[in-house]
Amino acid sequence: MSQNYLIISPCRNEEQYMRQTLDSVVNQTVKPKKWIIVDDGSTDATPEILNEYAQKHDFIQIVKRKNRGHRSVGPGVIEAFYEGYNNIKIDDYDYICKLDLDLDLPLAYFQILIEKMEKEPRLGTYSGKPYFIHDKTKKLVAEVCGDESSVGMTKFYRVQCFKQIGGFVKQVMWDGIDSHRCRLLGWISASEDDPRIRFTHLRPMGSSQKSIITGRVRHGFGQYFMGTSFIYMFASVVFRLNKKPYVMGSLATLWGYIKSAFTRVERLDDPKMIKLMRRFQWSCLINGKTKAVAKINNKTSENWDPEKEVYQIPSKAS
Repeated sequence: MSQNYLIISPCRNEEQYMRQTLDSVVNQTVKPKKWIIVDDGSTDATPEILNEYAQKHDFIQIVKRKNRGHRSVGPGVIEAFYEGYNNIKIDDYDYICKLDLDLDLPLAYFQILIEKMEKEPRLGTYSGKPYFIHDKTKKLVAEVCGDESSVGMTKFYRVQCFKQIGGFVKQVMWDGIDSHRCRLLGWISASEDDPRIRFTHLRPMGSSQKSIITGRVRHGFGQYFMGTSFIYMFASVVFRLNKKPYVMGSLATLWGYIKSAFTRVERLDDPKMIKLMRRFQWSCLINGKTKAVAKINNKTSENWDPEKEVYQIPSKAS
């Protein structure tokens, strides 16, 4: 079993959470061959903490970027990711992980991911499920994440798959587009609520820039950019009306989508992926997501070829 994996972690001003992430990785049962941490212009104690860990662990490499003046989610995170990616030869590794620095991982996390992927050759990207600590009860609560995608804060990829899909798009919804491209090429993208790979998300999902409401508006834009149909978007926000923040979160998401449509912001130019994605979304509405995932993974199995050339990404958005 290959245990050769690379981690790339974009970060900015993570002094509040990063020690827990750093400790949970350096103490893994299977450690990374290389861990590149890209400091995206931090202005707090992040650089000092990174230097402290890099001096103790020779597999940690720090890459520093200029201060852009603010935290930039979506395209900014992926730009920082590629700053680290451009410092390595990807073919030196079998697996690659984009990992945030606000997570507390089980100590056998990467070992279990690799074991699972070695058993299922079509599994191109895989993750556990994130939980967060409830403000009042202090109990762990599951975040709402579909089983059909690995989660964005810990994207663990088979290198062949990552190369074939053309890597990450430098835009919001990069962590949804990648999974749809996986399915287009016959790979399986998945996350699983296995107790052994549940992890704690120390910062609530969608709150890393200004507020959760701002994050929901951004998510609506991302769904529009990705090519999601209005009917599926509307059904999705109705389904999430009972999720915090109640009502306002769903309305903010819908507003982000509608505003993007009225202002005619650019959309992803990837007709093959969008066609497959919309077919999958309709199947979810009609058959339920579990059946829809099984159906599409079975249908696209004929497209799977680990030796296929890199996915041809259109050069611009429409």
